[in-house]
Amino acid sequence: MSAIDGLPPLRAVIAAHGLSARKALGQNFILDLNLTAKIARIAGDLSACDVVEVGPGPGGLTRGLLAEGARRVVAIEKDARCLPALQEIAAAYPGRLEIVQGDALEVDWAAMVTPPVRIVANLPYNVGTELLVRWLSPAAWPPVWSSLTLMFQREVAERIVAVPGSKAYGRLAVLANWRCEARIAMSLPPEAFVPPPKVRSAVVQLDALPAPRFPADPAVLSRVVAAAFNQRRKMLRAALRGLAPDIEDRLMASGIPPTDRAEDVGLEQFCALARNLA
Repeated sequence: MSAIDGLPPLRAVIAAHGLSARKALGQNFILDLNLTAKIARIAGDLSACDVVEVGPGPGGLTRGLLAEGARRVVAIEKDARCLPALQEIAAAYPGRLEIVQGDALEVDWAAMVTPPVRIVANLPYNVGTELLVRWLSPAAWPPVWSSLTLMFQREVAERIVAVPGSKAYGRLAVLANWRCEARIAMSLPPEAFVPPPKVRSAVVQLDALPAPRFPADPAVLSRVVAAAFNQRRKMLRAALRGLAPDIEDRLMASGIPPTDRAEDVGLEQFCALARNLA
């Protein structure tokens, strides 16, 4: 569909530029422009925001963001084949789309934007989790961005919003909920993409909190949570033994039974243990 602007339908764009999705780049394109506009709306009012988009591909979500009124979009694309299609969008929205060719893991996009900033992306599956962890772990908080609106495999989305005691609960849930309000905003079937992935997908909305929910040193908390969940079947007194010789005493001082496993421990308790170890 091309109902959101006067540009050609995405199927025509992909055919004209020979943009078959590449598995090596984690590409799965959404061709329904009404759907990409709906994803853009999840991010909220964009009229006063710069938006960072990672992996725009042929520009379906890019067009949704611009049509929904984004002040400016910085689109970071690794695949040089997609640049001509994105340039056509830039020409249709003068001064509002900046295209950056590069790897999102290496590009310093923060130097290219003016707050307020929102990140909205149909993330390449092969780097999505790593990018999320980086965005949740900046040197200072609050971060440059005010919200993240991100497409993940449904399984990853469920890990981000999981609660203690659930099978999906782990490091991602602790890091996300320590500093953000996180929710699954939309679920998408495989057939919404070209080519269709083998799994369902979901859009996660994360809104940055002004300050973390509980005080803790970010590096120590990250180290504690990683050690705990790397051996999630072990009792914490064994899983965390490498962090301190008196780890049982420190666990008890933090209100955590040493015989608990990582999935039993809530965010507040993890933060208390991080403070104790710091």
